[in-house]
Amino acid sequence: MNIMQPGPFKAANYKSDVTPVWCPGCGDFHVLLSLTKALAELGAAPENVALVSGIGCSSRIPAYTNCYGFHGVHGRSLALGAGLKVARPDLTVLVMSGDGDGFSIGGNHFLHACRRNIDMTYVVMDNRVYGMTKGQPSPTTEPDWDSALSPGGTGLSPFHPLVIALASGANFVAREFSGDIKGTTRTIVEAVRHPGFSFVEILSPCVTFRPDERAWKTQTHVASVEATDDPARAARRIMTDDGFNTGVLYRGRRKPYEHHVTDRIVDPAILEQEFAI
Repeated sequence: MNIMQPGPFKAANYKSDVTPVWCPGCGDFHVLLSLTKALAELGAAPENVALVSGIGCSSRIPAYTNCYGFHGVHGRSLALGAGLKVARPDLTVLVMSGDGDGFSIGGNHFLHACRRNIDMTYVVMDNRVYGMTKGQPSPTTEPDWDSALSPGGTGLSPFHPLVIALASGANFVAREFSGDIKGTTRTIVEAVRHPGFSFVEILSPCVTFRPDERAWKTQTHVASVEATDDPARAARRIMTDDGFNTGVLYRGRRKPYEHHVTDRIVDPAILEQEFAI
């Protein structure tokens, strides 16, 4: 884990000159603000931070920051982030994603990123819809959400990212609401500082295709129960909440994955001999 001391940085130091193209009122604007505030509080120099993303509205974030960034292909951001962190453990690596990118085509990577417990932070902006591709239901969409693309709803049980993260071995699990900038900033800071794989789900309304999500401003509430390091207690809490509790839900004590690089070089010809018939 990187031990960072507060430096002379402000949120503006992490913003690029690229103007965001999100719809007016999109919750991702607030997530970007919270992210830059968190990085400033952490004191991480922009050149020591890497933001990796996949495809989707939320995945545009690396372009809007002054940090190193990589815009990958759909669903593969965690694989890219894991490879980068293992190769460059000195970097602070954050993977930015959305519910479609992260939990649909990227679902398998999500499971194994939690299991491997590499020291990086995964931030998912969940708006329960595919916003960039015009409003299809996503893995977290309610089964009865009626739309032109899914009349009457899908009838499918929604993906529960917090439960999946906990069961798969994530070392830090939290949920925030994009409109709560102070709370989101605080949680991202703690997630980055916590050793191992940290997962933060941020409820981020899509005002274009899910205008009903404007109500999240009044529905979200700070959890009344303190975070726990007991997976069983955390599981009971997550399974019984209303989906709008915010704050840190679980702080694990698992040792982060450690990759040991050696100077040993093996001649490919020797490896080929092992497979000779």
